[in-house]
Amino acid sequence: MSTVPINLEWLSDCSGCHIAIVDLHEKILSVLDSVTIQRCPVLTDVKDYPKAKVGLVSGAIRTEHDRHAAMEMRKSCDLIIAWGSCAVYGGIAGAGNVHSCQEIMDTVYTGNKTTATTTPPTREVSALEPSVSPLDSVIDVDLYLPGCAPHPAFVFDALLALLEGRSPRIANRETVCARCRRTMEKTEVDRIRKNSEGVPDPDRCFLSQGYLCMGSVTLDRCMSPCPLNGIPCSGCAGATMQVLAEPNRDIRTEIAERMSRLTSIPRDSIVREIERTAKTHYSYTMATPMIGEKPTFLIRKWTDEERDDYEQDHNH
Repeated sequence: MSTVPINLEWLSDCSGCHIAIVDLHEKILSVLDSVTIQRCPVLTDVKDYPKAKVGLVSGAIRTEHDRHAAMEMRKSCDLIIAWGSCAVYGGIAGAGNVHSCQEIMDTVYTGNKTTATTTPPTREVSALEPSVSPLDSVIDVDLYLPGCAPHPAFVFDALLALLEGRSPRIANRETVCARCRRTMEKTEVDRIRKNSEGVPDPDRCFLSQGYLCMGSVTLDRCMSPCPLNGIPCSGCAGATMQVLAEPNRDIRTEIAERMSRLTSIPRDSIVREIERTAKTHYSYTMATPMIGEKPTFLIRKWTDEERDDYEQDHNH
């Protein structure tokens, strides 16, 4: 029986999506019986892009090399999967969109106290793109598989579905909260707590306890391991379709509405705190136009205000 050829590519990301393949454990044998992995940067030393039925591309478009590699994958593969939150939304590299390329290079290579370099590299590394963007800003994508990394169950289902000629389980309207067993209840908590502050009650919703948790605005492509193990959701699987698709919905206001009803913390204080830490709370999705181009998304204004407040406090 002939096998289906698959190519994998790794753009600007952390390699976590490739590790998710290994996390299939014995289930990977079911896949390997039906596929031939031709190109995989972490497993094979293949420089070209052989013809393939399926291409899995992880990572955002951050450099000129990323753009070239994405285009080569599109030419060589019949189907392209945007694999992981970096490929789907731009991922954490999207935080670079708050700064110019020159600011980033100067900070890393010439203005950094821990480096001895005086000039940024030129020929040694691929040049940065003007901005970070998702995979579909450069090539057409056939299937989106968000997650950081996508849960192995979703990876397995997507691969098996393509091999069997059926549609995989698509991302639906369920949030991370749908699998969380914590109980939402009204409390008298009157201030926002840092994640490092205290030990959260394992049975009560983080929002009820004053901890910022993004589970209610995050797509469930992870099966909620963080809140089930005592850690507030950081939003790594990306925003829900309601937040992405509806202009009047936003991460900070959606969380603030829920949290203010569950506690005694004023809604405006919650909104301001999320704006103050916007690089964290929008880090996985700010590069996608569905978030970054919303008229309510004013991250440069928020970061400038936070910098001014920080400098004012430390000058006094």
